[in-house]
Amino acid sequence: MKVETLIRYLTMAIVIVTAFPIHELAHALVADRLGDHTAREQGRLTMNPFAHLDLFGTLALLLFGFGWAKPVPINPSHFKKPKRDLVLTALAGPLSNLCLAFLLMIVFKVYLSFANMGTTAGIVFGQVIYTILWTNLMLALFNLLPVPPLDGSQLFQAVLPLRARMRMVKYEKYFYIALVLLLYVGILQIPLQFLGNALFQGLNWITIPVDVLLQLVG
Repeated sequence: MKVETLIRYLTMAIVIVTAFPIHELAHALVADRLGDHTAREQGRLTMNPFAHLDLFGTLALLLFGFGWAKPVPINPSHFKKPKRDLVLTALAGPLSNLCLAFLLMIVFKVYLSFANMGTTAGIVFGQVIYTILWTNLMLALFNLLPVPPLDGSQLFQAVLPLRARMRMVKYEKYFYIALVLLLYVGILQIPLQFLGNALFQGLNWITIPVDVLLQLVG
């Protein structure tokens, strides 16, 4: 097995046991704080990755670099303000990925300043950190698409009239199939990578104080 392939699968494994459970736990925690305890009752208020894994979402991540975990069960009738609270709960997952990417950007900059780039271990570590950072950005963007079972569909449904929401739920499985097909043919990669580059540059700009501090320390 090539080193690049090994690094890729190692990185995806780390994403599956970190980014996925953090993403779903963020949904569960926000929903729980807003009055819906469904996730807690079903054992989803946990960092255990096996509680959140979705077979097809995991395979999609391994094959295409985009994926999803098993959606946290939400019952909007338990919310005091259903539309607002549904939006906040849906946004929690992608925001958790952005927060992870922000922290990883700091780690990556520290690595670039102090790592021994002449060693294989140093190079591999840098590639892994960079790939996990980039994958978290992609997960945040990908999950905002307004397609079931992604978080964007919850945001979309929050602003739709009841009849339109019912139709969306009725045809959810077809949206799911269409999503997999779009991933397979590669149509989604170009716009998502463009937006991912913009987010990466934004994180790079936000963490400029880290660059300044590292220069002073160095």
